[in-house]
Amino acid sequence: MGDFWNDGDPIVDTAAPEGPIETRWERRKFNAKLVNPANRRKLTVIVVGTGLAGGSAAATLAEAGYHVKSYCYQDSPRRAHSIAAQGGINAAKNYRNDGDSIYRLFYDTVKGGDFRARESNVYRLATVSVNIIDQCVAQGVPFAREYGGLLDNRSFGGTQVSRTFYARGQTGQQLLLGAYQAMERQIGLGNIEMNARHEMLELIIVEGKARGIVVRDMVTGEITTEMADAVVLASGGYGNVFFLSTNAKGCNVTASWRAHRKGALFANPCYTQIHPTCIPESGTHQSKLTLMSESLRNDGRVWVPKRAEDCQKPAAEIAEEDRDYYLERIYPSFGNLVPRDIASRAAKNVCDEGRGVGPGGLGVYLDFADAIKRLGQKAVEAKYGNLFEMYQRITGEDPYQVPMRIYPAVHYTMGGLWVDYDLQSTVPGLFVVGEANFSDHGANRLGASALMQGLGDGYFVLPTTLGNYLANGPFEKISEDHASVKEAREQVEGRIKRLLEIDGDRTVDSFHRELGHIMWEYCGMERTEEGLTKAIGLIRSLHEEFWQRVKVPGTGEQLNQNLEKAGRVADFFELAELMCIDALHRRESCGGHFRGESQTPDGEALRHDDEFSYVAAWEYATGESAKPTLHKEQLEFEYVHPSTRSYK
Repeated sequence: MGDFWNDGDPIVDTAAPEGPIETRWERRKFNAKLVNPANRRKLTVIVVGTGLAGGSAAATLAEAGYHVKSYCYQDSPRRAHSIAAQGGINAAKNYRNDGDSIYRLFYDTVKGGDFRARESNVYRLATVSVNIIDQCVAQGVPFAREYGGLLDNRSFGGTQVSRTFYARGQTGQQLLLGAYQAMERQIGLGNIEMNARHEMLELIIVEGKARGIVVRDMVTGEITTEMADAVVLASGGYGNVFFLSTNAKGCNVTASWRAHRKGALFANPCYTQIHPTCIPESGTHQSKLTLMSESLRNDGRVWVPKRAEDCQKPAAEIAEEDRDYYLERIYPSFGNLVPRDIASRAAKNVCDEGRGVGPGGLGVYLDFADAIKRLGQKAVEAKYGNLFEMYQRITGEDPYQVPMRIYPAVHYTMGGLWVDYDLQSTVPGLFVVGEANFSDHGANRLGASALMQGLGDGYFVLPTTLGNYLANGPFEKISEDHASVKEAREQVEGRIKRLLEIDGDRTVDSFHRELGHIMWEYCGMERTEEGLTKAIGLIRSLHEEFWQRVKVPGTGEQLNQNLEKAGRVADFFELAELMCIDALHRRESCGGHFRGESQTPDGEALRHDDEFSYVAAWEYATGESAKPTLHKEQLEFEYVHPSTRSYK
C-alpha cells in the first residue's frame, strides 16, 4: 500500500493554548493581537463563499471595519447551499432542563466523531454555541417556540437531550437569511464589495502568503485577479465527487483544491458522511438526491419486513408482528436517534440481507403512523409539514397515509483543508471556515452541528483569529504585474484553453457519473483494501481518458456551464484519488470510514486507537508520477478518553 504515498514529517497545531480546556478560548481571545479601528479600514479581506460560514464571516468582518470582497458562483448570496439545511442547529442552552451543558455537547461531539477530532476545537464550538442562538434571535430568525413563547428544542441523533433549535424544516434557510441581511447592510454601507456569479479558479501566493485569488466572471468569461491582505475560504464540502448526493449541483471542491495544490494540506479526505434519511434513487436519469431531515427520526420509526418475501407487499398489508424495527431492536438506548453513520450502515445491512423495500430493494420505511395516532395529524404537520409536502411532490406518495421510503446518501464531508486552532491553513494568510475545513467533527458529524460550526466560525471565531494575523499589517500592496500574480492568471487561462481544445466525444456529465459510481461502490459506506486499490486504478484510467475525450462546447468568453463543470470535475478526479488513498492507508473503521476488514463480530466499527489516533494531513503530489505525502497530527485526549462507541 505504501506505493501510493510518501510519509512526511509530523504536523503540530501550535496555535492551540495550553491549560484547562474550559478557559482556552478566553485566553486565546485575550492574547490575540488587536487591530485598532482606524487601521481596519486600511485592510482588505477576500471571502470566498456566502453560506452560513462565509456570510456570517463577511458581515462580521465588515461590521468590525475591514473592507471585504465577497465572491460566490450563485446569482445571489442567499442561494448558497446552506439554505437547504432542514432540521436544526445545536446549542447547549439547556432550556429543557434535561441535563445538557457545554461539557455534554463537547462530550457528545467528540464521541459522535468517533474520537477523531481535536478536543480544543470541539470545546470552543460548544462554548460559542450558546452565543449563536442569541445572535440569530436578535437578527429575527423565526425559531420555533413553545406555547408559552420560549424557544423550542427537539432531539437529534447521537444525543439523549433536546438541544436542537429549529424553524420547521427550513432552519438553514432562516439562518442564512439572517446572515444575508447582515451582509446586505454592509453592502449598502460600502463595506462589502459583493461579486456574485464569480468562481474562484486559483489562489495567489506572494512571498509565501495568501494575497489574492483569480476569478472568472461566469457571465462574460472575463478572468481577473483580486488582491487582499488575507483570504478566507468558506466554499463548503466536496460530496459531489460522488455525482449523486444531497448537495446542490453547483457544490464543488475547486476553491479548496486550488489552495491544496498551492501548499494547503488536505486533512482526512476519506471522512464522508452518508446521511441515513434520503429519498432513494429512482433511476439513472437523476442528477442529485434529496435529503429528508434527521429530525423526522424524532417521531418516525424505521423498519423493514422481517421476511424477504414480504418486501413486495404494500406496507399496510404487513402485520405489526412481521415488522423489524431494527434500530430500536439493535440500539435500545438511542433507538431511531443513533448517529448517522450507524443508522446508515444498519440500513445497508438489512438491504444487503434482501429485506429492503422499493425499487431494487434499496430502501427502508420511515413510518409516522404511531406519531399521527399519538399527536394527531395537525401536530405532525406543524412540525414537518414542508418536509412531508416535499416528499409527496417528489415521490407521488402521501406520507400521512403510507410510510416514507428512505435510503442513505452522501450528504456532508468531515474532511477538508487542515487548519490550526486559529482556523489558518498551512499557507499563511489563508483561513478556512465551515465545511471547507476539517476541524470539529472528527470521523462523523452529529446532526444539527454543521450550522453550529458554520456560524460559530463566522460570527465568533474568525473575527478574533484573523485579526491576530492582520495585526501584522498593513501589508505591501501587490500589483497585477507581480510575477506570482501573472503566473496564477496564466495557469487559469492555460487550463481553460486546454479544456476547450480537447474537443472529444464524451460529455462532462458522463465522466462525472462514472467517477461517482466508482466512488460509491468502493469508497462509499463500506471500503476494503481490495476495492480501494481497484478504485485507484479505475480513477487514474478514467482521469486520463477525461483529458483525451471530454467535449466542452462553446468558448471561454461567454456563459458556459459545460466549461464550469469540466473544471470542477477535473478537480474531482484528483480529489477522488486522494480520498481512496486516504481510506486505503487508514486500516480501521471509525465514523464515516468503515473498513470491511475492521469490524467487531456483530458488525460494528472497530477502531485501532494505538495506530490511527491522528489527523491525516496530505500534501499535494507535484509532478506526473509523484505521490502525495502524509503528515500526521497526533490527537491527545485529556478529557474525553477514547472508548468503544456504543449506542446500545
